[in-house]
Amino acid sequence: MIDIALIRRDPQAVRDALAARYDDPTLVDRILEADARWRDLLAQVEALRAERNRTSREIPRIPDPAQREALIARMRAVGDRIAELEEQMRLAEAERDDLLLHLPNLPHPSVPIGPDASANTVVREWGTPRPFDFDPLPHWDLGPELGILDFDRGVRLAGSRFYVLWGAGALLERALIAWMLHVHTREHGYTEVYLPFVVRQECLVGAGQLPKFADNLYHDVEDDLWLVPTAEVPLTNLHRDEILPADVLPLKYVAYTPCFRRERMSAGRDVRGIKRGHQFDKVEMYQFTLPEASDDALEEMVEHALELCRRLEIPHRVVELCTGDLGFTAVKTYDIEMWAPGCGEWLEVSSVSNCGDFQARRANIRYRPAPDARPRFVHTLNGSGLALPRVVIAILENYQQADGSVVVPEVLRPWMGGMSRITGR
Repeated sequence: MIDIALIRRDPQAVRDALAARYDDPTLVDRILEADARWRDLLAQVEALRAERNRTSREIPRIPDPAQREALIARMRAVGDRIAELEEQMRLAEAERDDLLLHLPNLPHPSVPIGPDASANTVVREWGTPRPFDFDPLPHWDLGPELGILDFDRGVRLAGSRFYVLWGAGALLERALIAWMLHVHTREHGYTEVYLPFVVRQECLVGAGQLPKFADNLYHDVEDDLWLVPTAEVPLTNLHRDEILPADVLPLKYVAYTPCFRRERMSAGRDVRGIKRGHQFDKVEMYQFTLPEASDDALEEMVEHALELCRRLEIPHRVVELCTGDLGFTAVKTYDIEMWAPGCGEWLEVSSVSNCGDFQARRANIRYRPAPDARPRFVHTLNGSGLALPRVVIAILENYQQADGSVVVPEVLRPWMGGMSRITGR
């Protein structure tokens, strides 16, 4: 959430930032209109309250009973008017706050300006795509031929965009999760957290998923619980409504969860294979930092994700997102993409974002710079470390052999019971 004080103080700067995101700058004017109504009503209420308090102190000192009764009756009318204005205030405040919840974060000054992904910038590359002496298969052909990927049974069980992993396929998925958690906790300094896979509505509001992305989420109406679209949501809310001591920051967490998304926003895209499903696994990195440390933390988290890519020895690149391609909550984002030779495309396996104080304001997460200091909002950062099944796709397609088998990356073999090659069930 953007600080209303900033919008009041410099609305044009906010309009310009929204225009840079190719978003609607008139939202600022609607927020200011609702805020002006709320402030005007507040002034009226405060004036009437002051009058009522002043008159209430005077009434006992008035000797004339008739005059006292007249003033008492007048104060009842003032009280009724205060109640009316307070209700109007509540409505104006609710309108303003709802509009604020629809306002995206403002881009960092260093983010390149552009309308969409075509303006994103490749800032780093690693590795050279492997030359094949045969035509590499896409994973949607390779996996079923190996007997490790089953689309038909996934559809039979749950419908389109679901699948089943068999044998070595399921083992590869589990090995990747365990290995990534191990590296992040033992080498990168994160604390592992096991989280609920459902959350309350206020958690999604705090993380910036609601109200904007409601159509893309799975909701259990009876218990009013929501399946997590990413571990970022419960991780953001671990310290909801807390004031943290400054000396505990940064807090670095990592968590595995399945993720559930209805994918309505991507209807018709990536319908083949397992690139975009309604359920997928992800290991998520998360940091709560001091405001002055978040820029460095973003670079650190990118490096943590890249370390996994390097150890898997798969060609990859880092892409800086332009303003028009930024996520709703982000001030700056780097995507990490692995090369998939069977699909013939770069697959995003991590998106690492600095959200500034945007989520912290929504979830009311603060720290106290000094014992007697006024609390300030922390900065939050999140990033996949890494996201599956796209890593599985990249492994299958990069490590496939002419005989149809797949070599297991050396770093994963201890996590797969010593298995060095996937040859089928």
